[in-house]
Amino acid sequence: MPPSPPQPPALRSERLLALSSQEFDVLVIGGGVTGSGVARDAALRGLRVALIEREDFASGTSSRSSRLIHGGVRYLEHGHLGLVFESSIERARLLRLAPHLVRPLSFVWPVYQGARIPRWKLAAGLKLYDALALFRNVKSSRGLNVRDVSQAVPGIRTEGLTGGARYYDAATDDARLTLANAIGASEAGAVVLNHASVRGLVLEEGRARGATVVDSLTGQRLTVRARVLVNATGPWSDEIRKLDANGNVPAVRGSKGVHLSVPRERLATDTALTLLSSVDGRVMFILPAGTHTIIGTTETATHAHPTEVRASLSDVDYLLASANAFFPQAQLVREDVVSAWAGIRPLVASGYGHGDANSASREHAIHTSPTGVLTISGGKLTTFRIMARDTVDAVEKALGIPHRKSPTDALPLPGGDIPSFDAELAAARAEVGREDTAVHLVRAQGSRWRRVWGLTRERPELAEPLVPGLPYLRAEAVHGVTHELVLTLSDLLVRRLKVAFETRDLGRAAARVAASDMAPLLGWNSDTVERQLADYSRDVERLFGIDPAER
Repeated sequence: MPPSPPQPPALRSERLLALSSQEFDVLVIGGGVTGSGVARDAALRGLRVALIEREDFASGTSSRSSRLIHGGVRYLEHGHLGLVFESSIERARLLRLAPHLVRPLSFVWPVYQGARIPRWKLAAGLKLYDALALFRNVKSSRGLNVRDVSQAVPGIRTEGLTGGARYYDAATDDARLTLANAIGASEAGAVVLNHASVRGLVLEEGRARGATVVDSLTGQRLTVRARVLVNATGPWSDEIRKLDANGNVPAVRGSKGVHLSVPRERLATDTALTLLSSVDGRVMFILPAGTHTIIGTTETATHAHPTEVRASLSDVDYLLASANAFFPQAQLVREDVVSAWAGIRPLVASGYGHGDANSASREHAIHTSPTGVLTISGGKLTTFRIMARDTVDAVEKALGIPHRKSPTDALPLPGGDIPSFDAELAAARAEVGREDTAVHLVRAQGSRWRRVWGLTRERPELAEPLVPGLPYLRAEAVHGVTHELVLTLSDLLVRRLKVAFETRDLGRAAARVAASDMAPLLGWNSDTVERQLADYSRDVERLFGIDPAER
């Protein structure tokens, strides 16, 4: 039998009391994958840690990515070999430490006559890619002839096709990877709080010694005191820096990335594809995602506020045209799009140099303000653990304490302590009885899937789906509230689950079902439920609405 799971997070009231009554070694502002990773690493090193997130964990860029853990083959073209090496090592590590959340993904890269990257150059680049992974990737890359490509990718355009290559990276659930770090931080002793915003910094004798925080749910204002502050707010970094003394020089520059989801039957592929867009030649992906297929991504500099960034019609048309050029029989149109979303990559401003967003560096940087606030910016999803490790190293120096090696290079993320993913999946299949639900539960929860499924024994109605045809259960609404810090419908349907991404009504029908299960746990009466439903509808329109023009 597996070991008993850790206890759920403390009640929110208890966490608010702890934040207002204790002094912490470090206050981490921002609950994306980097900030959550910093909190977990710091807590595991024995520091007293507080983590504050203005909305929800992964509510920004960390839930709007390509969902890839990858070495970054396209970065080879720009000479970022160090980043590719570091990313490749982290990919292997995350496959080992979070096998439920990070899984191998096969890619086919077709090559056409006149392509910017011919077959010989692609083959050489992928051999370098293998070498930078120390030849320890899932499998080595190999060349493909025309027949190989057409068999691997039915429906792909064969006119002008000269062959291609197959290589390997990994797929993830970006929001749940972030959540695993936040939960891991909590289980290591950190006090974590979502839906609470930093409104000001506490400055004493020219040094930052805490922050004024407002609970978004109640309006309660409290002061959180800490010896060191870490700004890990990604695209919002400069907003926090403006609260600091002399924080007016931009540290980040936004690059917008847009993705589309279309039904799998409209663009079916069992393998991921790396393509050079026929529109402008930039690298893009087509990715299998269960009942859907993801097309992405754009990369354009943007001045849109991170809260308001969305896909535009020109983004949608660009991605559809790019996909149709390779799958001419698909003839995808705007009406095929189930959802479209955009995120802002918080690239280091100095990393742009004189190039565009596509060639800008993904290296991360840590900046210390005159008041001692540490700002971590740049980087990419794959290297979040390295970014967190380097940031906590800087925190230790700022505290003047002996260095302790980060334990996160060997310690599984919550749910990752499974000797065999296949064995865990077989057990879930036998107990759950539904293939899609069993796969979903194990991929989402890892070794902890029984905690969700066990709720259905006590209340059989919780085994009902939130959405017919999708694997998500009503039990996950209950578990989300009791164990995963869910406080709103968006927390559940946009980030703990992918319902909003995979339904044409963006999860509005599922929201009413979920609300009936969440209401007794969160103290919602009928009026509150209606307000929550209205808030959810506005929120998904903000996230997934398509603008007629660029902002």
